[in-house]
Amino acid sequence: MALGEFDIDVPRTGTGGDYVARHAAAVETAKAAAARLAEARRHRVELEAETRKFAHEAEVAKALASHLEARRFMEWLLSEALDELVEGATVMLNRITGGQYDLIYRDQDFWVVDHHDADMARPARSLSGGETFAASLSLALALSDQLASLARHGASLESIILDEGFGTLDPETLDAVATTLEALTLSAGRTVGLVTHVAELAERVPVRFRITKDAKGSHVEKTWS
Repeated sequence: MALGEFDIDVPRTGTGGDYVARHAAAVETAKAAAARLAEARRHRVELEAETRKFAHEAEVAKALASHLEARRFMEWLLSEALDELVEGATVMLNRITGGQYDLIYRDQDFWVVDHHDADMARPARSLSGGETFAASLSLALALSDQLASLARHGASLESIILDEGFGTLDPETLDAVATTLEALTLSAGRTVGLVTHVAELAERVPVRFRITKDAKGSHVEKTWS
């Protein structure tokens, strides 16, 4: 008889020697068929693995093509720039507030982490007037620091002008802001100009231009500390 699709003859009649020979041939044929089947299975496993690999590469290529669209690429670039800006601003804000606040950006809004309130995160718009100014100042200073690395040809800002807002600060925060600005001029070699009516802050500026007004008009007086 024949064993199915493998066409293996199993002898039922004949001489002893003939039976043994035919039986041995059937065994060899069965072994060869088993080997071919094992090879086919191995090849199928390899093909399945290769198919999965190609499918994964196709998904990666599709996702990459989507992200490299002009709009998506600009969104990614802006996100990276914003992350760097917030990271730098956090260092500034933490210094100004004596370690109380960190600045984060999530859900398309600025938040602060209050380390004096169990590290509670809350929207930056909940800050007081003075705290809001401190956060804005931190962002402005961080932006000036980051522009050099983001701009082409190594462009840099050698000066920054801050216009008012200092009147909303309590004495402790005002001192921290002044100390931060002084450190900025020393460490970065940057000129910081302040427009302020706060005498306590103006007195800490080494070179001052005092503007006065009388019946004859406005006058500018340059003084040094």
